[in-house]
Amino acid sequence: MAAMGQGRSTHFGFTKLLVDDLETTSAFYKSVCGLVETGRVDARIGGRAISEILFAPTADGGPTFVLLKFLDAPKPTNDEVILGFQTDDVDRFVERAVAAGGTEVDAARTDPEHGIKVAFVTDCEGHLIEVVQIL
Repeated sequence: MAAMGQGRSTHFGFTKLLVDDLETTSAFYKSVCGLVETGRVDARIGGRAISEILFAPTADGGPTFVLLKFLDAPKPTNDEVILGFQTDDVDRFVERAVAAGGTEVDAARTDPEHGIKVAFVTDCEGHLIEVVQIL
């Protein structure tokens, strides 16, 4: 952890993915990744109304995943972040993603140099997801 002075530390705590359709995108991540919703927030950021759906970390001490919709904005761009998920079965993950409205971008391939099997898919709104299986 990076020191911030006075005995405090910094750690990565959450990611907020900007989406257009909160409910459809939430259903995608619940069905494909097994994420569990923990709450919803309606608030303002810089005077702009937002709605959020929060998901529980998938590992002890892990970061929280949040879907965020700016209520006054058109559909956000979807090429500014690549989400990374680790799984025990890349092929099944890809199947679930496609069944839930995503697309396969790069088929699963084994990367012996890094000891992984990796594939790329998009979610139902076109956000890129890298899915990795440790071999």
